[in-house]
Amino acid sequence: MAAALGLARRGLGSVWPNPSVGCVVVGDGRVVGRGWTQPGGRPHAEIEALRRAAAAARGATAYISLEPCAHHGETAPCADALAEAGIARAVVAVEDPDTRVAGRGLARLRDAGVEVACGVGRDEAAALNAGFFLRVTEGRPLIVLKTATTLDGRIATKRGESRWITGDQARAQAHGLRASHDAVMVGIGTVLADEPRLDCRLPGLAGRSPVRIVADSRLRLPLTSRLVKTANELATWVVTLIGAGSRRRGSYRDAGVELIEVAPAEGGSLDLVAAARALGERGLTRVLVEGGAQLAAGLLKRGLVDRLVWFRAPRLIGADGLPAALALGVDALAKTPSYRRVSVAEVGDDLMETYERVP
Repeated sequence: MAAALGLARRGLGSVWPNPSVGCVVVGDGRVVGRGWTQPGGRPHAEIEALRRAAAAARGATAYISLEPCAHHGETAPCADALAEAGIARAVVAVEDPDTRVAGRGLARLRDAGVEVACGVGRDEAAALNAGFFLRVTEGRPLIVLKTATTLDGRIATKRGESRWITGDQARAQAHGLRASHDAVMVGIGTVLADEPRLDCRLPGLAGRSPVRIVADSRLRLPLTSRLVKTANELATWVVTLIGAGSRRRGSYRDAGVELIEVAPAEGGSLDLVAAARALGERGLTRVLVEGGAQLAAGLLKRGLVDRLVWFRAPRLIGADGLPAALALGVDALAKTPSYRRVSVAEVGDDLMETYERVP
């Protein structure tokens, strides 16, 4: 199952709206087939593994990181394909919460005479596909807030200088994060200040660049910006208020930018809960948020940040520097957004800390 989970990780960021699944087929004590969900979500992991196993699949055991599908979509159910291939035993990590599956895949296997065990590696498998699970159950993607700060939590000097707080290795890790997420999102302030490209620039991974999203309630994104100019090359979405910037809408669309309109929250600001649901409706399962401080604060206040990836550089700026998040309006410790650290690693001279939200 550990091998199946490792294969599943290969698809993260490239298979949405589908889950990323890994499958290992073992016969006569050796691996006879391996597969993982292919870009765009098809073929599924089980089909890839069975294709490689061929006749050796008969009587073998399939280790699968997520319950095989049981419904007819673009392809026939994977549960049926496993049974027809002669798989004798299926070891499944976790059930699929999709109502079209939700135990039906396991039942189809059992009805076909396949021995089924479920729950091996459940927690790790659920964490790996947490974004897919959230989209199915809550209608929104997993939101990961990534930031790079000094030891005192500053992202820039008082004059806005931020390049580069962290070193080359930390920035390479950040590009790797982009490759493993469906989309990368920033606020309009970050675009105006930094003119980011928001692509993946690691060697060989340019094709894994995510959808680029700008939260821009008043449609201030310049038509001359790098993001707009390259919108026909890399998918670029702008989340904005209904009716904002009506005179410029045609120009954005002509440039290849997709506008996603949401109703305002109380006070007239962008409703981030509605925005998250709109992204889920479009199939996104994993969104990496890279700033700025206003967007970070808004997401944190609304309980929308599921994970934190915090790069910390061994330097200090002080209170006159720009913070990672603006005011949260918290007046008691019991009301603070709380996270537990799940990993910490040295990345050159910097630290990379990963946290998950405490329910």
